[in-house]
Amino acid sequence: MTEFLAQYHLLGLVIGICTFLIIGLFHPVVIKCEYYFGTKCWWWFLVLGIAGVAASFLVSDVLWSSLLGVFSFSSFWTIKEIFEQKERVEKGWFPANPHRKD
Repeated sequence: MTEFLAQYHLLGLVIGICTFLIIGLFHPVVIKCEYYFGTKCWWWFLVLGIAGVAASFLVSDVLWSSLLGVFSFSSFWTIKEIFEQKERVEKGWFPANPHRKD
């Protein structure tokens, strides 16, 4: 598949589209994780990021290695966003979970 994409000069386009989708996927994940788990779930994204970096080193295909790298650093960025989401909830921009005890 990568050969086909490279042959027709589509590899960069596919990586760009997938990057857009991965980043877009993480936005609602941040909101839901903070709502249900608070900031306690930050370490999940650290583990995901480290696993993604390791997998990116192990995969030889450029497409999958790139997408694993994007996934990894999106996971790392989510750690920051989880804490910023907490601040947005405190400001009243997003609803707080009334059933969660911090």
